[in-house]
Amino acid sequence: MAEITAAQVKSLREKTGAGMMDCKKALNESGGDLEAATDWLRKKGLSAAAKKSGRVAAEGLIGILVEGGKGAVVEVNSETDFVARNEAFQGFVRQVSATALVTDDDVEALKAAAYADSGRSVGEELTEMIATIGENMDVRRAAVLSVGKGVIASYAHSSIASGTGRIGVLVALESEGDVDKLIVLGKQLAMHVAASDPQAVSTDQLDPAVVSRERKILKEQAMASGKPPEIAEKMVEGRLRKFYEEIVLLEQTFVIDTEKKVGQAIEAAAGEIGAGVEITGFVRFALGEGIERKEDDFVAEVAELAGNKAEDTEGDADRS
Repeated sequence: MAEITAAQVKSLREKTGAGMMDCKKALNESGGDLEAATDWLRKKGLSAAAKKSGRVAAEGLIGILVEGGKGAVVEVNSETDFVARNEAFQGFVRQVSATALVTDDDVEALKAAAYADSGRSVGEELTEMIATIGENMDVRRAAVLSVGKGVIASYAHSSIASGTGRIGVLVALESEGDVDKLIVLGKQLAMHVAASDPQAVSTDQLDPAVVSRERKILKEQAMASGKPPEIAEKMVEGRLRKFYEEIVLLEQTFVIDTEKKVGQAIEAAAGEIGAGVEITGFVRFALGEGIERKEDDFVAEVAELAGNKAEDTEGDADRS
């Protein structure tokens, strides 16, 4: 049997993202041949891929791509951050972003779409990735924005490879002004959205239920202060404006110029751009948001393991 070196194991692990012991076993089984070891990992993993589907995948990458007046952002999850640093995974995320430009927001259509020239669908390619790398993965969501005249601006935060990051933002700007200057403004706005996480472009786009709930809470607080009703109502309106400044994009303080609100910054920029500018939409994906992560109880895990070993020992004693 050929001797397997640490360098070979490292090379296979970097290529596939599989665990160190799996890489070593694959190389042993394939006589040290890197390509054969890759195939071995894939074949071994395919039968186990379905078993991994229940495991929490909250890491991975946000992919983002803009072509002309259209942009797509996708979230592809894995179980560990290590996989996100794998070049094959990064390439998969970029290709899924490109495919999403055609399938739009429909994730099921995205998974069913052809994956480049592989002869497989995106979903089938995902299964192959799970098989090779050995972790559960998921193409979780996608969103697409487009403009008629204007630009789609993008920003990827905590990027570890081109077109990917842990936060991805698209901002749609409609304007007939100078495109180059519009791109600069769009980039700034996309960075702002990444940092400030607004819920809507303007106050009239907020969910009425959200505003109603907030107004009710503020009114109860104002009445509890013992102020006369007319004073309490003014307090509510003042605090509601503050609420808008926290969650409405045009009302937020602009992170690039804290002397202005975003809406004021856009108005000021419109003069240089040579035409009015309207934000017609934005999308912000943060990796793993909304996914319930499993909190491991290490002490309980060790106790359970010790208990199982004790039972095994007792069983061996009974059989002897």
